[in-house]
Amino acid sequence: MKLATYKDGSRDGQLVVVARDLSIAHYATGIAHQLQQVLDDWNFLSPQLQDLYDALNRARDSSASAGLARHAFPFDPRQCMAPLPRAYQWVNGSVYRNPAALQGPASTAGSPVLYQGASDDFLGPCDEVHCAREADGIDFEAGVAIITGDVRLGASPAQALDGIRLLLLSNALSLRQLMQAELAQGLGPLQSRPATAFSPVAVTPDEVGTAWAQGRLDLTLQSSWNGRKVGLCEAGPEMRFHFGQLIAHLCKTRRLRAGCIVGAGAVSNTDASHGYSCIADKRALEIMQDGQPMTEFMKFGDTIRIEMKGRDGQSVFGAIEQEIVPLEKAAAPL
Repeated sequence: MKLATYKDGSRDGQLVVVARDLSIAHYATGIAHQLQQVLDDWNFLSPQLQDLYDALNRARDSSASAGLARHAFPFDPRQCMAPLPRAYQWVNGSVYRNPAALQGPASTAGSPVLYQGASDDFLGPCDEVHCAREADGIDFEAGVAIITGDVRLGASPAQALDGIRLLLLSNALSLRQLMQAELAQGLGPLQSRPATAFSPVAVTPDEVGTAWAQGRLDLTLQSSWNGRKVGLCEAGPEMRFHFGQLIAHLCKTRRLRAGCIVGAGAVSNTDASHGYSCIADKRALEIMQDGQPMTEFMKFGDTIRIEMKGRDGQSVFGAIEQEIVPLEKAAAPL
């Protein structure tokens, strides 16, 4: 099934069920108001949402569920918050083979590299990205993430895989110039990691069929910067650690509670013809080839679009579509 969270003026939004082709949606009000409720009581609530999802797809395809169809509405990603607008925990990593060679600290054969990100305020898929200065090195970072249920302390990778509830896309925005200074101090990143954005829709693993295999999502992640496609990166084959291994690594000394989001970092391939999912990868390759970077970081007014299509050619999660906007043009903060 496919789930999203609509803006309603509250911090946690309103849970909606979205049809497989992302054409229509239906409020899940009679079952649960927010996604966190579902994650907390997955075995009881998710079957009810699945029934609504199946009925919604039937209503889309025929008039067999006319009553349901009357209450469905066209799905609009611009009305979406992040599927989980704030989470108990957001952990991201750098587990692809290419960044290990290009950018220094990254996952090795022995252990994944993960960092704790801010989880109290995520961006919706079409929300503006507000930045104070272009000179901070604004970078997108297109990746795949998962949302967990409860996972016990000491869980094995196989047990951890059973704790995965939903898949989604992420744009873990980075301020690369600030990051250099923070990492040089031996701490961070902190200021260099502003709010992360997520795809309009989160999906259960069965929605991608055989593309979800052994904790990896074997589909192509597409990144378009200012309307120009810069990345067609394969998300599955070059993950050094699958998601079960990442979760098990986290659970070595603590348990995870339902609603933890875990990302694998910017998707990257050794074959440079696939392009890139973050500008830092492109610049690192340029340094290796030419001795200096040629590609600049993002500017105010730049846009980024991140999307993944299934083997049927349809968008799986909807697209992240964002514009970089100077902080002074942002609405007054809460």
